[in-house]
Amino acid sequence: MHDVIINKLFQELSVMDDVEKKERLEALGRHIRDLRIKAGYTSHEDFANEHGFSMKQYWRLETGHDFKISTLLRLLDAHKVNYHDFFKDIKT
Repeated sequence: MHDVIINKLFQELSVMDDVEKKERLEALGRHIRDLRIKAGYTSHEDFANEHGFSMKQYWRLETGHDFKISTLLRLLDAHKVNYHDFFKDIKT
């Protein structure tokens, strides 16, 4: 079920225009930042260091840059959240 949700999201990203894609990626980034702050981290650098991300990579996630599914999986594991809970709370 979760793989279906992920695949649908990435299929939608492949057919949308650049403006819509940018807006959706930025919404993902805001959600990632919100998860970090909710976890008690005021700094993306501290979260990145403690969870095996480079500071630049994690900053790129929070600022809405495109990323691979494997990075999403690492991110979900680091935040101890499943696909469904991660995507249901994203506001675009």
